[in-house]
Amino acid sequence: MNQPIPKPVSEVWKPDLVRLPKMTRARRIFRKFAHGLIKLVAKICLNVTVEGMENFPAQGPALVVINHLGDSDVLALISTLPIPPDALGKIELYELPILGKLIDWYGVIWLHRGRADTKALRAALKGFAEGRVIVIAPEGRYSVTGALEEGSGGAAFLAYKSGAAVLPIAITGTENEIVYGALKKFRRAAVHVKAGKIFKLTGQDEGRQEAVNSGTQQIMQALADLLPEKYRGAYSTNQKVL
Repeated sequence: MNQPIPKPVSEVWKPDLVRLPKMTRARRIFRKFAHGLIKLVAKICLNVTVEGMENFPAQGPALVVINHLGDSDVLALISTLPIPPDALGKIELYELPILGKLIDWYGVIWLHRGRADTKALRAALKGFAEGRVIVIAPEGRYSVTGALEEGSGGAAFLAYKSGAAVLPIAITGTENEIVYGALKKFRRAAVHVKAGKIFKLTGQDEGRQEAVNSGTQQIMQALADLLPEKYRGAYSTNQKVL
């Protein structure tokens, strides 16, 4: 039986960059501009259809959880959202020329994957306390199988600790080979974004670790329920997550 590929651990360590972005007037203007630009780029590069976005909350706090298939996940997601959200982003993106700086101007909560990044967790909790909507990919990386991998506990911990509602949004068609393959042929890949029902985690009366484990299962199952069977992976009806 093949062993799963270990989840990535950030080699970059820049805790001084980890913070909740302040919503200055300049950042609000830049986010509005970026939101419009992302919608335009998505329209040019992708053929995005959307379903269930009426479930997007009118106000926060809310935790948006997504599956992670490829480079264009964020492009497809943000192009369909009514507002530009906050998000947790891997610190490695900061190292990218130009794009890293643009992402930092937009304002994300930088996260060191695979590490006990308590500073990032505190920043996210502060954001929920301010009523923000924050996006996170519980798998912690692009799926290496093309389907759902087992989720990490960070999303469930944040939802429990903050009391924020959870909105699952499933994305299909954004695999790199599909998107880039279509672009090479001057075509737009068919991408579908589907939002489920917003919900709150149950089981808060359990011990902390049990509650996080239970919450992670609830979150990942909510995503799996929105996906076609071939994308459900570890949460397939034919699989069992221990």
